[in-house]
Amino acid sequence: MRINHNIAALNTHRQLVGNTNAASKSLEKLSSGLRINRAGDDAAGLAISEKMRGQIRGLDQASRNAQDGISLIQTGEGALNETHSILQRMRELSVQSASDTNTDQDRKNLQDEMNQLVKEIDRIRDTTEFNTKSLLDGSLGAKHAASGANIQANTAISGGTSQIGNSTKLQDLTDVNGKSLGISGGATVTVSWVSSGTFHTVDLKGTDTFSTLATKLGATLGKDTSGHVTFTSKTGLANAIHGLTLTVKDSSGNAVNSATKALSSFTETSGAYNKQVNDGSLLFHIGANTDQNVSLSINDMGAEALGVKDLKIDKQNKANVAIKVVDEAIQKVSAERSKLGAMQNRLEHTINNLGTASENLSASESRIRDVDMAQEMTQFTKNNILTQAAQAMLAQANQQPQGVLQLLG
Repeated sequence: MRINHNIAALNTHRQLVGNTNAASKSLEKLSSGLRINRAGDDAAGLAISEKMRGQIRGLDQASRNAQDGISLIQTGEGALNETHSILQRMRELSVQSASDTNTDQDRKNLQDEMNQLVKEIDRIRDTTEFNTKSLLDGSLGAKHAASGANIQANTAISGGTSQIGNSTKLQDLTDVNGKSLGISGGATVTVSWVSSGTFHTVDLKGTDTFSTLATKLGATLGKDTSGHVTFTSKTGLANAIHGLTLTVKDSSGNAVNSATKALSSFTETSGAYNKQVNDGSLLFHIGANTDQNVSLSINDMGAEALGVKDLKIDKQNKANVAIKVVDEAIQKVSAERSKLGAMQNRLEHTINNLGTASENLSASESRIRDVDMAQEMTQFTKNNILTQAAQAMLAQANQQPQGVLQLLG
């Protein structure tokens, strides 16, 4: 028997310390709800968990970014809704003024209202903001070179046996079936359009060519990919051609309605714009990682960009052209609103997707980081019992050396 080293007590003490530590760790996990409280609990699991946490928080913020993007779009689109209403009223005024039942004073009164509506379009353009960002002044447009307005003839007219070209005469124009439009050599073709708010009108003869027409317009004659004739004005917004209208009268001064209707197929397919050096397009960051974004550009929605600046309806012929000019402006606003609406719908789907991804990733992170309370409670109960047992056995081990006293008797 040895009394200097109580080996049994030392062994029991070691077991007691181990059980106590295990119970303490279980208690920590149960109280925090986490399986990994420090790197030592699971080094690899901690690294994976933290990476997932970064993704989850990034996804949640991306969802908020998308929601902010929708708010911005709704602000701009709501303003354009009012611009649409104004343009519809301007068209109504143009139609009213185009009728000769109005006196000169009537048309002057109509022009006064038209002028105020144009000013309101520009006011909406200048004051529509989101978080101090101007939305409709063109500063959020995509980078581009200056362009002229493209005036294109659709398939309602043809050059007869060949495609329309520089040398094609107005009298040679036919419909798509090859039938003459009825423009004689002595007919008068009145060409009217608006540029920089100024009304222009010139008279051509049936013997004049498309090259002559292009010269009068101050535009370049060309063709699109389908072979349709196009007129491209000089670069820059100020040179844009709006409301190109061709009215045909025979040599006796009688209207040739069929030809006029066919020539009305000239339409403005893309508005002119000034050169934009910097790309002002908005980037909505809708992902958790670098460069996961979508781009949105918003074009200038002012009166000049829409082609209605200084629009005149104080004469019948001006009002007649103004109808087409306003129609083109309405189409431009419709196209911009459609673009904004499409992006809003896209962002709404994005938000749904981000929410699903965040939820699934949170579940994955939980399986790594969080503790299974039922399982850990079982471990804690076991460790608690072992601790109590070790304490009892340590008391017994400490009694053993006292047996040596019996040898002294």
